Amino acid sequence: MLDIPINYLWLLPLGLLIGAFGTLIGAGGGFILVPILLLIYPNENTELITSVSLAVVFFNALSGSWAYSRMKRIDYKSGIIFSIATIPGAILGAVSTAYVPRHIFDIFFGVTLLIAGTFLWLSATDDQLPLLKPAPDVSGGEDSSRLTIRDFIDADGVHHHYAFNPFIGIVLSVFVGFLSSLLGVGGGFIHVPALTRLLNFPVHVATATSHFVLAVMALTGTLVHVVNGVFAHGVRRTAILAVGVILGAQAGAHLSNRVGGKLIIRGLAVALIFVGIRLILTEI
Repeated sequence: MLDIPINYLWLLPLGLLIGAFGTLIGAGGGFILVPILLLIYPNENTELITSVSLAVVFFNALSGSWAYSRMKRIDYKSGIIFSIATIPGAILGAVSTAYVPRHIFDIFFGVTLLIAGTFLWLSATDDQLPLLKPAPDVSGGEDSSRLTIRDFIDADGVHHHYAFNPFIGIVLSVFVGFLSSLLGVGGGFIHVPALTRLLNFPVHVATATSHFVLAVMALTGTLVHVVNGVFAHGVRRTAILAVGVILGAQAGAHLSNRVGGKLIIRGLAVALIFVGIRLILTEI
């Protein structure tokens, strides 16, 4: 049985919030957890921070995927393909973390969040940058032969019909696997907008499928850290956070039924910009 210090208990409510919000937007919550851990533990190396975050992202994504599976929103065929594609990137990203100095990591992470948050906000508010655009007409034409078509009805009776280029999804997933594992985040802040904007996924299907993919990616990165012996120093903190995110993820999945697609994207954008600025300021 783990001996949990009293000063670690604050991580439980943090896990609840990360689990709920991360599952709601399909981002795993690592983009919130990593900067918090960086600020709370300024003397810890980046390997430990990212290993703890990736493990928490795994439990969050696993719990959220279970909830979304009952809603029948996960595109399993696409999710399995994209999950396999994230594995080599996740392994390389986890190994590379050890070679990135802490101050460089903080600044790079902050800038990444600012860019992603700004893009999402503009995409969700500007009619010229429609993030939630409908799937193209694939009834005929030369381009339709290159597209994969999905057509299904979820547990609420909502009909989802969309088409996408699977090659773009595979290349995207390799990149997401590397960057997510390198930074210790779920990668949903990249994956969800890419699925909706580039691959035409409906936003609720994108968040659910992204969660499924993130579970595989995060588990891969975590296992690399376990093999390297880094994760051993973060087991107790991870255990408390994991309990919180598992419970919070269930709440976040159910809240997704009541939140519109654009509101989800705007909430994600604000969160990214806020934590990005805060993280950069600590290194200036």
